[in-house]
Amino acid sequence: MATAAPATATVALPADWRDFLALTKPRVMSLVVFTGLCGLLAAPVAIHPVLGFTAVLCIALGAGAAGALNQWYEADIDALMKRTADRPLPAGRMDRQSALHFGVGLAVFSVLLLYLATNWVAAAILAVSILFYVLVYTVWLKRRTPQNIVIGGAAGAFPPVIGWAAATGDVSLLPILLFSLIFLWTPPHFWSLALFMKTDYAKAGVPMLPVVAGERNTRIQILLYTIPMVAVAMLPWALHLTGAVYGSFAGAASLVFTVLAARIALRRSSEFDAMKPEKQLFAFSILYLFGIFAALAADRLVLA
Repeated sequence: MATAAPATATVALPADWRDFLALTKPRVMSLVVFTGLCGLLAAPVAIHPVLGFTAVLCIALGAGAAGALNQWYEADIDALMKRTADRPLPAGRMDRQSALHFGVGLAVFSVLLLYLATNWVAAAILAVSILFYVLVYTVWLKRRTPQNIVIGGAAGAFPPVIGWAAATGDVSLLPILLFSLIFLWTPPHFWSLALFMKTDYAKAGVPMLPVVAGERNTRIQILLYTIPMVAVAMLPWALHLTGAVYGSFAGAASLVFTVLAARIALRRSSEFDAMKPEKQLFAFSILYLFGIFAALAADRLVLA
């Protein structure tokens, strides 16, 4: 296990609001919030705008709490990776206790507020998502197995289910398919990043798939996960749970995703080319998920 860098043991500068914001991983949060919002908009039950805003806010706060607790636990390995070394804890701008208190407080507040504003089903799923990300992915899986992203991907798949449950008070087939889509999307998304961040992960002792199984195997796995992901992406349309707007976009975007994944799978390990296809897939995968959920929300508005 990697040892903590000296920067995490002392506080060189006082933390300010920007450091607390950084603890919440705002870039990751934006995707979480958007999928949660689209899950709420796709629900067949209308929700009061104020309660809907509160539900989305709680999803954001819950995601921020999970991000803060993740950084609290991983301050040592964050200090060893170039991509994360400037985060508040490894950079020495905040002590770990402050990050812990902030994360726990945010988690409790978000779950209680969601319960009071909507229902216990949505609040319970939010609580499970936070605990899953912190305890299952961060504490148990990430440093122990290359399957960390595969199993841990469930943590990021909860938001559309939470949004749907906030509006309806239950969970049905469509939010389950949306959960499955994000779950299957996560490995290709993160492994494409891991391919050009392999050195950083190896340095920090994180057993990401490229570090443990090699680049060639990782490229093939990206394609193998893309195939069922595309199938799940098309199921809402095939099962008549969505209309033509969603089906058209999902089909076109999934085709592009598959082509990029196939290009990665067919590359030779020695053909680096600045890891261009891997970076293209990583960037497109973010746009893909945003687009799929935007099409879902647009489709629901058209059908309404």
